[in-house]
Amino acid sequence: MDLFDILDTNYFILIPALWIIGYALKQTPKIPDWSIIWFLSIISLAISTLAFGFSAETIINGIVAAGVSVYGHQIIKQTTIKRKTDLKKR
Repeated sequence: MDLFDILDTNYFILIPALWIIGYALKQTPKIPDWSIIWFLSIISLAISTLAFGFSAETIINGIVAAGVSVYGHQIIKQTTIKRKTDLKKR
C-alpha cells in the first residue's frame, strides 16, 4: 500500500500548501504549537470541501492531506535539526 492508494491525487497540492500555512502559523507568536495541527486540519477540510464537495471521501482525503503534511514536516525536522542537536551532545 502506498500514498496513492490512500490519498486521491487531486489532494496532493494541499500538502505543500498546508506545509506553508503551518510554517506561517509556527512563526505567529500568539498561536500555540499544539493548536497548529487543528488549524491545518480545519483548513484542509474547508479547502477540500469547497473544491470537491461534501462527502465522506472528501473528509477522509482532507484529514489524510493534513496528516501527511505534518508527518512530512516532522520527518525532516527530526532527521535534520534534532539529529544535529543529538550529534552535538556527544
